[in-house]
Amino acid sequence: MNFQHTEDRRMLTDTLNRFVSEQYGFSTRDTLARSDAGFGRELWGRFAELGAVGALFTECDGGYGGNGFDIAVVFESLGRGLVVEPFLGALVVGQALALAGSGVQKAIIASLIEGRAVAALAHDEPGSHYELAKVSTRAVRGSSGWVLHGEKAVVQQGAAADFFLVSARTSGTDDAEEGISLFVVPRETAGIEMRGYRKIDGGRAAEVRLSEVCLADDALLGERDAGFATLEASIGAGVLALCAEALGAMEVAKEHTLEYLRTRKQFGVAIGSFQALQHRMADLLLEVEQARSAVINAAAALGAGRVERERALSAAKYTIGRIGARVAEECVQMHGGIGMTWELPLAHYAKRLVMIDHQLGDEDHHLARYIALGRN
Repeated sequence: MNFQHTEDRRMLTDTLNRFVSEQYGFSTRDTLARSDAGFGRELWGRFAELGAVGALFTECDGGYGGNGFDIAVVFESLGRGLVVEPFLGALVVGQALALAGSGVQKAIIASLIEGRAVAALAHDEPGSHYELAKVSTRAVRGSSGWVLHGEKAVVQQGAAADFFLVSARTSGTDDAEEGISLFVVPRETAGIEMRGYRKIDGGRAAEVRLSEVCLADDALLGERDAGFATLEASIGAGVLALCAEALGAMEVAKEHTLEYLRTRKQFGVAIGSFQALQHRMADLLLEVEQARSAVINAAAALGAGRVERERALSAAKYTIGRIGARVAEECVQMHGGIGMTWELPLAHYAKRLVMIDHQLGDEDHHLARYIALGRN
């Protein structure tokens, strides 16, 4: 298998890495991450102008990529800069719109590609424990459309979103795959209550309550009761994106640590000359390469059949969760006490690596899921 990226992907990678390096320095990122909005609207538009969002979608949907490797190269570059702009929401919601949307709904993708809108997935609920089919929010058929009731937890960039993709149960028990429907809900819809908060790794999220949210018939995405397959496939793209983002963050954490080992002196010599630290660093380099292999495998399987795709994604997320935590711990320890300071970028990379494990299913969840899918 040829693992070399196409010329277009290499050009996109170079462009994004250069932009992040020159225009998205750590001080800029830190200011944005701690701001009231949690990201920069202007920078979101500039990333879109570079084609970073368009690369996540196929030509049929107005983009110029959409392949697993296109998603991977974009998010690896974003991970290198700890970018907090709402790429993950655009990807997951946009993929769902592309898979099941009507002509009018698919037109929303253009606003995402152009950086004019922010989308948020409102799926996780208090107590769902990463289980994709566990949905308690209800959608009841009314005289003129749908009425939604329920609560959604940890909605990424929820307070800044222009519209949400909301999962709700239209039939069945709370943990059944059958009976889940998806709805496109504009932010200004009456009955949406929001409590926003800052995340420990930068950016913002929100708890969302839906109380008597009335929607027209055309808010339904795809067929009634058949939203699970769309949800699974679009979140699968998000899992790949997070794995690639973590890989980019690992690479930078590794580079910073290598530089520190070369320059920090103790007893008159660079600490990188100590054999014990050399062995630890060599082990870490091997782990990072294993993480890269897992991301490549997941990217290649994104267009495969359901079981093959989902097993590759869960294998990658498990691997990233395990290795990401080790990279964070080892790099901080090899920096010593300075590795924990807020002013040092490494501490923020470590936090992001740890928190990626808890997005869209943690290490334990995906290991169990990988095993379960193997029995099918």
